[in-house]
Amino acid sequence: MSLRNLYTDVILDHYKNPRNKRAVENPTHHAKGHNPLCGDKLELYVRVADGLIEDIGFTGQGCAIHTASTSIMTEKVKGRTLAETKDVIAAFLGMVVGRTDISEELLGELVVLEGVKDLHARIKCATLSWHTIDLALFQGEAAKVGDSSAAATEDAQVLEME
Repeated sequence: MSLRNLYTDVILDHYKNPRNKRAVENPTHHAKGHNPLCGDKLELYVRVADGLIEDIGFTGQGCAIHTASTSIMTEKVKGRTLAETKDVIAAFLGMVVGRTDISEELLGELVVLEGVKDLHARIKCATLSWHTIDLALFQGEAAKVGDSSAAATEDAQVLEME
């Protein structure tokens, strides 16, 4: 099997069987993302406890690249510290715009999305969830929510990709 086929298989697997595709009970952080150019929509729910991402999930719909990227992202950051998560976000966003100084060890399975850098129209599909998690966790107190999912829905920040 070629490396290209392996990458395609991983992306299709995460698209057809997305991991953590569900709302999280009692999220501490929540944000919505939308790419109006292709219609990808995302709600991201994160529960942080003691500086660790205890649980993460998402709802919404999108293309194969968006869904696979989001699914792999949730697996990659779950159980990590906020500092580690910030590093993974920066590494992934750097990789998809062509930076070559990125640690493949840090990215792990995310390297399957490296080819997106050559498909400029698809970069936003791959990065929507990454910008959304950055918004939820690191861009202001407004992303934090109360102890209920109802509060999370009402208090979510919204990211519109342009």
